[in-house]
Amino acid sequence: MAGTSVGARLVPRQEVVQFVERCMGAVGTPPPHATALAQALMCADYRGHFSHGLNRLEMYVQDIRSGMTVKDGEPTIENERAGTAFVNGNNLLGPVVSNFCMDLAIRKAKDAGIGWVVACGSNHYSIAGYYSMKAADQGLVGMSFTNTSPLVVPTRARKGVLGTNPISVAAPGKKGDSFVLDMATSTCALGKIELHDRKGLPIPTSWGVDSAGKESTDPKAVLQGGGQMPLGGSEITGGYKGYGLAMMVELFCGILSGGAYGPNVRKWKTNDRVANLGQCFVAIDPEAFAPGFQDRMQDMMDCCRNLEPAEGETEVLVAGDPERRHMAMCDEQGGIPYHVNQITHLQDLAKQLQVEPLKEKN
Repeated sequence: MAGTSVGARLVPRQEVVQFVERCMGAVGTPPPHATALAQALMCADYRGHFSHGLNRLEMYVQDIRSGMTVKDGEPTIENERAGTAFVNGNNLLGPVVSNFCMDLAIRKAKDAGIGWVVACGSNHYSIAGYYSMKAADQGLVGMSFTNTSPLVVPTRARKGVLGTNPISVAAPGKKGDSFVLDMATSTCALGKIELHDRKGLPIPTSWGVDSAGKESTDPKAVLQGGGQMPLGGSEITGGYKGYGLAMMVELFCGILSGGAYGPNVRKWKTNDRVANLGQCFVAIDPEAFAPGFQDRMQDMMDCCRNLEPAEGETEVLVAGDPERRHMAMCDEQGGIPYHVNQITHLQDLAKQLQVEPLKEKN
């Protein structure tokens, strides 16, 4: 198992949760809502998706502190049928809305075979996989989608009008194994481009375009006037397919829910209006279909893993395997590894909020 990278500091998982609770509590977030957010952010970092964990904590703090996100109240069901529901998130924290919706979808799937729940009035919810896995943990197939700020430039265009619009599908195998797809419909996450910019490194081709709509390896050109590319990159390498998938997510989320959609979604890192994100949560009971689902799911995953690796590779993985490796590494080392610069930033946030600082592993 790989060791902690040089310059990394270990923080126990429970301390990550408690630190988020302390910070959110300092700006008046009710304890259950702070815990919902804390669990989602910790899960993102534990699974190795650092762009969506503690890295975003200050954003949530500022949204609550400014009143841009509502701290009190609960989501409400506006329209409901046996297998569907339309929920108003009432501008609460994204994980609060999303837990409510996925829990509702799970209950409906157990009763009707499927639960399809769509929400408007939501906010950033961390990783999509956190919610699809809630269904998989109960033997169901889970799906989670959200629209996001318009950062992605459609094929043949020069202006971003779609979000990175993630898709997550999780399905249980046997003995705790599972398939967990959690992917953006852009070629990469915005956070990766931001990290390259901070480090002064060029980005790979297919990650973004400049203000003229041309592919660029300069992160600043992408971040300042350009935009991200859809999954697949340019048209010749299938970027129009990622563009189509992003539109599909928009259909399920902003358009179906009546929330903000496409270019109408609030710009990233701005507070000129509420986010009003649209989100979609689906739970499916495999028992409503052919028997033996988990056996076949496990067989398919094992089939892929047992393939002969390509020259220069050591093994074939399935969706969710890299995250399992990262979690095992965290467990072995007794905590989640954070870069020293991120620790410094979080300690500054704690000082600003006058809460107990983040405690590293002894």
